[in-house]
Amino acid sequence: DLFKSSKLINADALATGHYIKRINHLGAKMYVPKDSNRDQSYFLFNTTQEQLDYLRFPLGDMNKNETRNIAKKLNLKVADKPDSQDICFVPDGDYKKVIEKLNPESFKKGKIIDVDGKVLGEHEGIANFTIGQRKGIRISSPYPLFVIEINPKTNEVVVGPNESLNINKIILREINYLCDPLDLKGNFFVKVRSTGDFLPCNVFENGKTISLDNPEKGVSPGQACVFYKHDNQGFRVFGGGWIEKTEK
Repeated sequence: DLFKSSKLINADALATGHYIKRINHLGAKMYVPKDSNRDQSYFLFNTTQEQLDYLRFPLGDMNKNETRNIAKKLNLKVADKPDSQDICFVPDGDYKKVIEKLNPESFKKGKIIDVDGKVLGEHEGIANFTIGQRKGIRISSPYPLFVIEINPKTNEVVVGPNESLNINKIILREINYLCDPLDLKGNFFVKVRSTGDFLPCNVFENGKTISLDNPEKGVSPGQACVFYKHDNQGFRVFGGGWIEKTEK
């Protein structure tokens, strides 16, 4: 909406407070900012090239302390405001209430099964679980159990040992390209969570298929997967997509 409104009033550009570096060389390109601890490139992977050409990110070459010092000099009330940890539309941090309102079916009771399909117990709704979760499964076992898979179609939660979490292959859907799609092949890095590591990988089918160099845990369908490559300016974002499925 801001993008459209800015265009309507013929603004030269739209500046935002996101921690992103934008470098204009033969077209605008998105990079990880100077303050990598504040990097928001993972969240903004779906920015279109048209939007990136128009946007400006003045905080890209600053760290958070510099930003706060500028705010103090300008006597802004938010200069010492604590960092936000919650999604803006979940101000009290109670995600379950929001999910229950949007998708009450996700709180229907179902089966907890092991990786071989054996029924181990019952759950109070798949919304209570995330891939890689250990606590709160409430199933007795001689070894620690982790959530390996959540199946909305069968309303089942699959649990198993830690090693069952390892995946090597990722299939993506709805890819947003911040490059020529034909360039999205070969050696890249991906991130599968905002605070995660850069994972070395090989990319095929214009980004639709990713083969990780090393197994990764806790990767779930529905998460974003963002492509990066390192050059003399830092880590550049080449786009990303939504994880459709993972494979061992």
